[in-house]
Amino acid sequence: KYKYEFNLNSVLKNLIYTRILYPGSKASAIELSRRFLERPNCELQHIYRGLEVLCKEDDFIQSKLFRNSEKVIARKKRILYYDCTNYYFETEEEDEIRKYGMSKEHRPNPIVQMGLFMDSEGIPLSFSIFSGNESEQLSLKPLERKLLSDYGLDEFVVCTDAGLGSLENRKFNDRFGRKFITTQSLKKLKGFLQDFALGKDGWQLVGSDEMYHLDDIDEDMYKDETFYKERWINENGFEQRLIVTYSIKRKQYQRWVRSGQIDKAESAIQTGKIREASQSSYKRLIHTEHCTAEGETAEKSIRNLAVSKIEKEEQFDGFYAVCTNLEVSAANIIRINQNRWQIENCFRLMKSELKARPVYLSRKDRILAHFQTCFIALIIFKVLESKLHHKFSAQEIISTLREMDMQFNAGYGYIPIYTRTELTDALHDAFGFRTDRQIVPIAQMKRICSKTKE
Repeated sequence: KYKYEFNLNSVLKNLIYTRILYPGSKASAIELSRRFLERPNCELQHIYRGLEVLCKEDDFIQSKLFRNSEKVIARKKRILYYDCTNYYFETEEEDEIRKYGMSKEHRPNPIVQMGLFMDSEGIPLSFSIFSGNESEQLSLKPLERKLLSDYGLDEFVVCTDAGLGSLENRKFNDRFGRKFITTQSLKKLKGFLQDFALGKDGWQLVGSDEMYHLDDIDEDMYKDETFYKERWINENGFEQRLIVTYSIKRKQYQRWVRSGQIDKAESAIQTGKIREASQSSYKRLIHTEHCTAEGETAEKSIRNLAVSKIEKEEQFDGFYAVCTNLEVSAANIIRINQNRWQIENCFRLMKSELKARPVYLSRKDRILAHFQTCFIALIIFKVLESKLHHKFSAQEIISTLREMDMQFNAGYGYIPIYTRTELTDALHDAFGFRTDRQIVPIAQMKRICSKTKE
């Protein structure tokens, strides 16, 4: 379809392998890839031209990547998780896609946003990039329609956090066999529903039919248990289940976090130095009163702890709620929702280990292709983690792969100059070949390289 003379496959492999092993700029990818046994046959200009082609074929590449991944590992597609994050740019200028918005890292830079679908094994399915000033609520349906049309998926359960659980999104996933599980903000419930959710009676323990009253629970005995209650609710004519959970461990953790924030707030009041502005920071716990002698424009202010606000927050400690149209046991709903941490792990891995940001590109097509290569690298790495049975951390895997160097001896072959470990053994066992013998003959190394292309 495209009349280019460079090797696009070489460009893509270069970008993906260096993104996992030596994440950095596109120029550094060329230099660092010279360390590979199979050196890429491309130049920097080919990388930038390749990004343009990859962007144009994004939908095809994503759907093909999904189908090919099913040949490598079983994809668990019944339960899907969706969330959004954003990435900042080292610039102050907005353009078509880089816009000022609510940065999750509180950076004063233009951002783009990413919506990501993940399967129940924590392996990404599909992604989309949209402008930094757009509502993430609107990102779910277009990407989900792509799963329905391009991926051939139909009946599945979508799990999201409260920020993506609008009534429209819930209704969208109440049709044609689709289901949803969405985090529900307890603070936004109507009064009578909030009374039900925080009420101390009518609680059950997961796996038991016995009823409990929260005042009668031995906190030491049930520290690691999860209690729940549920009922059907009607939101503007839309029926759904409300499942509320209570965890002593969660309550203790929330109070521990707030205790540290109170200490910071008290210190800030004493010193007068208040810097943070996030609603989740200690600043929200500081109440400021402006006062004058006779009601004129205030010249003085008094700061103290917002005691009433602290007491109100404490009412919700330990409680958590979801809404769903899925008619299975509450225990199953709770278990499914608890796996949402894996999508946060995907975002954290992409930002920290794969260093997807900050982004220095400026053209829209190259920006989109950059995130496409990060997405492919993430899939490959998560499949690798799965094949290693999640026994090793991301940092351990990447550092070990970087150190697996070979010394070439002309006429003989390749001599391993890395230390054999439990992880190197696991890598060899997972992929069916070894490079840790005394010497790997040239012909055998060629067969190993050829095996990676099957």
